[in-house]
Amino acid sequence: MADSPIQFDALTYNSMRSDLIIPEYGRSIHRMIEHCLSMADRDQRTQCAKAIVSVMGSVVPAEGEGDQGLQKLWNQLHIMANYELDVDGPFPKPEPDDKASKPAAMDYPNAASRAGHFGKTTLDLIEVGKAMEEGEEKAVFVVKLANLMKRHFLTWNQNTVEDSVIFEELKKRSGGALVVPEGTVLEGTADILRSVRKTSDALARPQKKKKKRR
Repeated sequence: MADSPIQFDALTYNSMRSDLIIPEYGRSIHRMIEHCLSMADRDQRTQCAKAIVSVMGSVVPAEGEGDQGLQKLWNQLHIMANYELDVDGPFPKPEPDDKASKPAAMDYPNAASRAGHFGKTTLDLIEVGKAMEEGEEKAVFVVKLANLMKRHFLTWNQNTVEDSVIFEELKKRSGGALVVPEGTVLEGTADILRSVRKTSDALARPQKKKKKRR
């Protein structure tokens, strides 16, 4: 007896089927939802929907605990049903607009607050200096702050920088409130770079475990 020829026309490929709304649940659950939508009796639809949610929870673990995880499953059920499922669920039915709405913008620092290589701490110190009374203590603070800014600059740029550049940068960032006294000479560039290099080498060097004394 000859084998029956294969009916290729009867084969159905996924490429010929409609796209799954939430692929993680597979086509079987999507078909269950289609069957649930076709049921005329509301009570039967509700019982069917509860059964589908139970199956969904076994296929894809719910995100969250307790009611939070269960509500996400019900929300996903309504999404897969194109928000057309009319049942008595335990949670309010989500609206399509909730899914389409954009999340609130995150509160990123604005461009004006960016401190670049000087860092936010330097900006905070500038504000401290601006609040100080004029006098010797403030003058010493301004010089130390200028040295700190020069160190930060060289740490990130690994290049030379004139003291006048740091002075102008401090004056600009303080709105003209902090001016380095005339004749001030900041810490030498070579000394700063040597210190930075030693610190970098120490951090890059693998830490040797100390041998225990017997």
